[in-house]
Amino acid sequence: MFEFFTALGDPANVFLRCALLTGIFAGIACGIVGSYVVVRRITYIAGGIAHCAFGGLGAAYYFERVHGWQVYSPLAGWQPLHPLHGALVAALLAAVIIGWVSLRARQREDTVISALWAIGMAAGVLFVHATPGYGQDLMSYLFGSILLVGPRDVWLVAALDLIVVVTVLLCYRQFLGVCFDEEFARLRGVRVERYYLLLLCLVALAVVLLVSVVGIVLVIALFTLPVAVAGHFTRSLWRMMVLAALLSMGLTTTGLAVSYPLGLHTGATTIILAGALYLMVLIAGGVRRRWSV
Repeated sequence: MFEFFTALGDPANVFLRCALLTGIFAGIACGIVGSYVVVRRITYIAGGIAHCAFGGLGAAYYFERVHGWQVYSPLAGWQPLHPLHGALVAALLAAVIIGWVSLRARQREDTVISALWAIGMAAGVLFVHATPGYGQDLMSYLFGSILLVGPRDVWLVAALDLIVVVTVLLCYRQFLGVCFDEEFARLRGVRVERYYLLLLCLVALAVVLLVSVVGIVLVIALFTLPVAVAGHFTRSLWRMMVLAALLSMGLTTTGLAVSYPLGLHTGATTIILAGALYLMVLIAGGVRRRWSV
C-alpha cells in the first residue's frame, strides 16, 4: 500500500491520480444514490439499467471507430465520441422505459426488465464484433478499468457526479416521500411518478459513474454493500447517504492502493474489500446482540 502512495506522488503517474479521482467521485454518487436504491428496493432495476448501458457502450464504440462520430464539449470543443457517452444515453433511456412500465404496467415489470437486461448486453456484444479491430478496451468495461481512465474521463465523471449531488440536494424531500410513503407524498402535492422517474435517471447516472470503477457486472455490489454497512450504524437517510459515500470513497481508494502493487484487478479487489467489511459488521452486530441478551 505504501508503494501506491509513493507512486501517486510521482509526476509521471498521471493515470494513477486520474484513477484515484475517478474512484472518489464515483464513490460520492454511489453512496448517495445507492441509499435510495436500497431503501426503495429497486436493486433489480439498477441491475437492468447497468446491463442496458453496455449496449450504449458498444454503439458509441462502433460509431466512433467506423463512422468517426464526435460530440461537442463546451470546454474542449469537438471530441471523439466516448463509450461512456453511449452508456449514458442507453442508461437514461432504459431508466425511462423501466420507470414507465413500473408505474403503468406492474404485472409486466419483471419481464420488461429482464428483456432490456438481455437486449442491452446482446446489442453491446454485436456492436463490439461489428467494429474492426480488437475490442478489448470496451470489454474491460464489464469488470472495470479504473487504471485506464484519463483526464477526459475524470472531467466526465466529475460532471455527472455534480449533477447527481445537486439534484439530490434540490429534491431530497420529494425523493424521501417517494421512497418511504408514496400515498402521503401524493397528499402533500408531490408528483410521485415524475420524481420516481427522476430517481431512476439518477440511478442511470450513478451506473455510468461506476462503470469505469468496478464495471457493469459488479456495479450492484458497490451500490448495496456500503449502504448495507451504513445501515447498521444509522437509520436516518441523510446520515446513511453521508456514511455510505465516505465508505464508498474509502473502499475505492483502498481497493486501488491494495491492488496496484500486487497487480490485482482493482474492481474485483474493491468488491472483495466491501464484502469483507459487510461480513465483519454483520458478524460483530450478531455477537453484540447475543451478548446483550
